[in-house]
Amino acid sequence: MAASRTKTTYTLHPYEVNGGEGHSYGADAADAIGVPHEQVFKTLVAEVDGVFTVGVVPVSASLDLKALAAAVGGKRATMADPVRAEKITGYVRGGISPLGQRKRLRTVIDSSVAELRAVYVSAGRRGLQMELTPKDLIALTEASLAPIGTD
Repeated sequence: MAASRTKTTYTLHPYEVNGGEGHSYGADAADAIGVPHEQVFKTLVAEVDGVFTVGVVPVSASLDLKALAAAVGGKRATMADPVRAEKITGYVRGGISPLGQRKRLRTVIDSSVAELRAVYVSAGRRGLQMELTPKDLIALTEASLAPIGTD
């Protein structure tokens, strides 16, 4: 696990996955581990001007594609095809982690993360969340912060 290699302090939270394709994995994860939806962040892969880019936003929000493009100096962003997102990250949908991807992608985390004491992200598979500090998440992903989440 990427965080282990850097001696980052984190806690794993396994939970039972319910539902099939197309449901809200992030909201289900938040409910299952008993934390507010604003504290659990989902990892979404988009293409900004043809370059794969990761947006990390609370599960209570949607990714603002225009804001993501602006955050990386791009003009246009679209969601990546789910099959391509799985292939490029090495994770399955619903389990895509911002950490330990096959290829390091530029990453932007919603600026609301800075207000939190702890943040939860996928640990690389459905049914497993990782709790860590926002500071550590930002450092491990080499992310920038921007207001990319919208209600």
